[in-house]
Amino acid sequence: MKQEKPDIHEFLDQDEKKDMLRFLTAGSVDDGKSTLIGRLMFDSKKLYEDHLSALIKDSKRVGHAGDEIDYALLLDGLKAEREQGITIDVAYRYFSTNKRKFIIADTPGHEQYTRNMVTGASTANLAIILIDATKGVITQTKRHTYIVSLLGIKHVVLAVNKMDLVNYDEDTFNKICSDYRQFITQLNIHDVECIPISALKGDNVVDISGKMKWYHGKSMMEYLETVHISSDHNFDDLRFPVQYVLRPDRDFRGFAGRMASGVIKEGEEVMVLPSMKKSVVKSIMSCDGRREDAFPPQSVTVTLKDEIDISRGEMIIHPDNVPKIDRHFESMLVWMDESVMDISKTFYIKHNTNTSRARIDEVQYKIDVNTLKRKKKGIFNLNDIGRVVITTNKPLFFDPYTRNRNTGSFILIDPVTHNTCAVGMILDKRASDKLPSRITDIDREKIRKGKSLVSTDERTGRNGHKGGTIWITGLHGSGKNDLAYTLEKQLFSIGASVVLLDGSTVRSGLSRELDYSPADRAEHLRRVAHIARILNDQGIITICSFISPYENIRKQIQEIIGKERFTLVYMDETNEYCRTNKPELYEQADAGKISNVPGVDTDYEQPPKPDFSLDHNNAQSNIQNIIHKFYPHLLL
Repeated sequence: MKQEKPDIHEFLDQDEKKDMLRFLTAGSVDDGKSTLIGRLMFDSKKLYEDHLSALIKDSKRVGHAGDEIDYALLLDGLKAEREQGITIDVAYRYFSTNKRKFIIADTPGHEQYTRNMVTGASTANLAIILIDATKGVITQTKRHTYIVSLLGIKHVVLAVNKMDLVNYDEDTFNKICSDYRQFITQLNIHDVECIPISALKGDNVVDISGKMKWYHGKSMMEYLETVHISSDHNFDDLRFPVQYVLRPDRDFRGFAGRMASGVIKEGEEVMVLPSMKKSVVKSIMSCDGRREDAFPPQSVTVTLKDEIDISRGEMIIHPDNVPKIDRHFESMLVWMDESVMDISKTFYIKHNTNTSRARIDEVQYKIDVNTLKRKKKGIFNLNDIGRVVITTNKPLFFDPYTRNRNTGSFILIDPVTHNTCAVGMILDKRASDKLPSRITDIDREKIRKGKSLVSTDERTGRNGHKGGTIWITGLHGSGKNDLAYTLEKQLFSIGASVVLLDGSTVRSGLSRELDYSPADRAEHLRRVAHIARILNDQGIITICSFISPYENIRKQIQEIIGKERFTLVYMDETNEYCRTNKPELYEQADAGKISNVPGVDTDYEQPPKPDFSLDHNNAQSNIQNIIHKFYPHLLL
């Protein structure tokens, strides 16, 4: 009887229908994570001949397993990894069996690479926590288990490795399992399977070993093939974050994205956030063509019957199932930056397809991963884990992480370096009336007295200089404004925070009701002095160009601003020079059309001891001298 050839299309169709298990291996250094994955692939006959040949050669050349094949080399591809026999970066591998497809993340064991472990765990359904049978439960075991719990991974395999080094002793295995289960009683991990293995020897990896007849459970591969994960997805809450708007022509407007949770069906009513506008699903398109529905983790394009303005970062939901919409929320945070947390810094927050600015309002506590006890508030260092309060510039659409991993997670990005500073898991929104205050008792006392919460040293550090006033006096036409504006430009060009005030500008607004009588002139200059003092308090250099003809008024100005930050510059020009510069003004004064003009019908008292006495011949050359004397650190 002629044997029928297998139908390749039928085989591919069956392979396509197999579900996918994403899992990671975690544990301390040299616990055998890479070796376990390599052994799984080798014993399940999922290595190509050329890969196997290269593995044998590499094992002899750079292996760390003696005469055995070093299966870790299948995963540790970086030169530094092979030299040290450790894993540094996350290594991903794909393989499949007759029952299931797998994506494996081999994560580092060193503490400084814990952030890489978080990356690998973010999409995993299951975690394999390896423990060296000769060491038992250690700090990294607890750290990785806590992160697995924090990231909502529901299935954990405790793989007690290197059983060959303890003569496959049952008591050793039971003791480790007991210690581990006692630790996780405080964590949200309900499905734990303990398996004794020897990754190097292959015991209980793919096939049950005859060396541990006391063990009656499944092998590692059998468990991975049969663990139930289909119910792990959230199919209740429709969350479709819009990633891209497709508009190939005027007749098609589609919204592309990846299903975060729930099920969307053709013909059903949906609502768009944040506009709250409703419509009906017209069609759902995928890479395989049109379909009636979509569910996670599929990527699809949705069209609606109504023309609604939707852009990236918005979300399509069911009208009767709305996520939390808020700017304030509490979150568990894993710090991933080598720089310590700066709570005064503003970060970028990336949440699904939405990006906004965010700040950390409060650190509520940090977690001691050894004891799971909460530490006092404090800044985070690399790998620290704790609870914080975060505020964003615009509202986010989120669910608690325990309900929806996709809409409950985010990352914080440093706006300067663009490093990923932290990953976060949202716990719940924070009511506005319960938001933490950053004002301390000392701050409240300062506020009561009208004192700034920003110190002079802080302003000096930010601006690069102290605040001060350069007051330029002289007759009309003496060149005060020419010097003032040139000096302002010079200071600004070297990075100073500088403001210029002159008579005509201030009189057009702040002093517009005042005339040029001696009394009103004194009030006008008093107002300018107080403005200059306020600006100086903010660390700003203020240049003031005013005639200020009377010595007693100039002394009052100096007292208001403060002697230590007041610099008087006198433009010492003859009356003839000033008249040549502003002939129209002096002609009107001589004709009696205007009055109270210093040097014509009122006196101008020359400053007896100005800090600088200049004229048109040396004014420009002395600009650098003014900067050098009072702001030497600002010189070019």
